[in-house]
Amino acid sequence: MAGISGGKNYHHGDLRNALVCAAVGLAAEGGPERVVLREAARRVGVSPTAAYRHFDGRGELLRTVRRHARARLAEAMERAAAREPGADDPVLAAERRLAALCRGYVGFAVEHPGLYRAAFGAVRPAAEEPPAGPAAPPEPEIRAFALLREALEALDRTGGRRPAAGAAAWSAVHGLSLLLLEGPLRRLSAQRRADVVEATLAMVVSGAHAR
Repeated sequence: MAGISGGKNYHHGDLRNALVCAAVGLAAEGGPERVVLREAARRVGVSPTAAYRHFDGRGELLRTVRRHARARLAEAMERAAAREPGADDPVLAAERRLAALCRGYVGFAVEHPGLYRAAFGAVRPAAEEPPAGPAAPPEPEIRAFALLREALEALDRTGGRRPAAGAAAWSAVHGLSLLLLEGPLRRLSAQRRADVVEATLAMVVSGAHAR
């Protein structure tokens, strides 16, 4: 995500960025449960009091990490789509892009399970946090879903799609991702997992077309 750089080395004037870097690292290691403001402060090398000058508490830090994780997910999807070969047939091109975006979605979940879980985990502030300040502004639309919707709109222009296809496609790839991470599919071999992913993507593309 733009604006997040560096690692554990903190220099004066950039403490918030350093704390976010540390928190993202914690999420990558163990999901949203690992994201604790005191631990992020410890990794950066400052006191919890200094950290609380930049974040009201764990809830605000988790929301920041969640936005970063969602941005990383969308970037992975876009990279997957960019690698997909084009096609002269606009229908085939639209289908390939949709499948590639979904492939990038599942690939990110499998390769970065901690960040993936942080991208969609509910924010539950710790009991010791100070009272919440003003209500947080509404979060922007999740880019991953917007990418799927835009790909489906491209299919729409080539011959139609089913109503609510965007939510259905997202449900399919999100559900598959969770099954691969935490469900019975996590025990599949790499080849079998790839087969299941491709079969699911074929179903998503086929189901997106209007009948």
